[in-house]
Amino acid sequence: MERLGTGIGWRPEIADAVEAMPGVDWVEVVAENVCPGHLPDSLRRLRERGVTVVPHGVSLGLGGADRPDPARLTALAERAGALGSPLVTEHIAFVRAGGPLTASPSLEAGHLLPVPRTRDALDVLCENVRIAQDALPVPLAVENIAALISWPGEEMTEGQFLYELADRTGVRLLIDVANLYTNHVNRGEDPAEALAELPLEAIAYVHVAGGFERDGVWHDSHAHPVPRPVLDILADLASRVRPPGVLLERDENFPGPAELEGELTAIREALREGRARAASAPVPEDAGSSSREPARPGTGAAADPVPGTAGPARERLGLAQAALLSALVAGTPAPEGFDRARLAVQERALAGKRAGIVAKVAPELPGLLGDAYRPEFLAYAHGRPMTGGYRRDALEFAEHLLRSGRLEARVRREVRTWWRERSGPVPYSSRPAVRLARGARRVLLGR
Repeated sequence: MERLGTGIGWRPEIADAVEAMPGVDWVEVVAENVCPGHLPDSLRRLRERGVTVVPHGVSLGLGGADRPDPARLTALAERAGALGSPLVTEHIAFVRAGGPLTASPSLEAGHLLPVPRTRDALDVLCENVRIAQDALPVPLAVENIAALISWPGEEMTEGQFLYELADRTGVRLLIDVANLYTNHVNRGEDPAEALAELPLEAIAYVHVAGGFERDGVWHDSHAHPVPRPVLDILADLASRVRPPGVLLERDENFPGPAELEGELTAIREALREGRARAASAPVPEDAGSSSREPARPGTGAAADPVPGTAGPARERLGLAQAALLSALVAGTPAPEGFDRARLAVQERALAGKRAGIVAKVAPELPGLLGDAYRPEFLAYAHGRPMTGGYRRDALEFAEHLLRSGRLEARVRREVRTWWRERSGPVPYSSRPAVRLARGARRVLLGR
C-alpha cells in the first residue's frame, strides 16, 4: 500500500489554511462534493505541488441490501480519475432502504447507519464490495462507522466482521479510531480487542476525529477537538502496525489554522508514542506465528457464497433495514429487540444532521427564520422521510411552513418568494408582466 503520511480532510471552508499548512502530505475530499470537470482551484494547486488527493464517498451504501448503484460507482470512478488518486474509500454502512426489493417505500437516511454483524449482512457486503471493486479503476478501502445503536442478534464482533470482510474480498480497510472510541462509549466495545482482531496488514489509512458526549451517548460530530482517548487508541494501533496514512477529519465548527496544526501535531506525537512502545516491547516467543488462521473460502461458516447468490440474504437484510429506517425517519413502531431509548437518540441525530445539511443547501431559510429554524425543521422532519435529496427537502420544508399558518406576515411573504423562485422550472420574476406572460403560455400549452 502506498505510504500517504499525515493528512487532513480538505473542505472549502479551510482550503486556504490547508494550502498554507506545513507538513500536510495528503488530503481527502468528500467525493460527492467535487465535480470532475470543475475542480476547486485549491485542489488543483495542491495536486500540482504533489499532494495526494483521495476521494471519500458517503452515499454508496455498500452495507445496504441492494446492489451498488452503477451511476454512483461511475461517479466515484470519475473522481478518482480526475484527482489522480491511488485509491478511493467508502463506508461499511447503509444509507437507504425499502424499494422494490422489499415492496415498500424507498427511504433515505441522510446519514450512515450500521449494518448488523451477521452472516447475511456479511454475505451481502462481500458481494457489494466485489461489485464496487470491479467498477473502480483503483483499489477500494472501506471504513468502520460510529454507531449510536446496536442490532439485536449480532453474530460477530466488529474485529471479526472486518477480518472476514477483508479476507474474503481483499478489500483494504480505513480504520477510524474515533469510531472505535464511539462504539466503546455507546456499545461497550473494547477498542483494544477490536484492534487485536483486525487484519492489520489490510489497513490503507486511519481517520482521527473529535466528538462530544451528551447524556451518556458519544456523538461523532467531526466538529470538536480530538479527545485524548482517541489519541490513545491511535497510539495503541501504531504500537501494532505502522499505518500507511493518518488523516484528521473536521467537517464543521472549523477552528483557526493554529488549532488545526496543533491537532496534527498531537496526532504525530501519538504515532511516535505508539512506535516507541512497540520498539521497547519484548518480542513474544511465538512471534511470527499467527494465533488465528485466516478464514478461507470453502471452510466452515466463513465460506464465500458463489458470486451472485446472496439473493435470499439480500431479502432478509432488506426487510430488517427497511423496518429500522422506517422507525427512524417515518415514525413507525420500533423493530423488536432494539433499545427504544437509543433509537430515539438516533432519530434525533438523523433529524439534526438533516437540518444542518438543509441549512447549508438553503442558507436563506435559517436566515429568514432565525432561532425558529431548527425547532421548526425538527418538527417538520418527524415522521416525514426525505424523498428527493436535500434541495427537494428544503423546498418541501418551506411549503410545509407556508401551509402551517404559523409564520408572521413578513416572514411568510419572504419564505413564499424564496419558495416560488426555486420551485419552478425557471426563476420566479418580480415583474408582473413577465409572470402574466408565463402563466398565459402555460395555459395555452396545457402545462
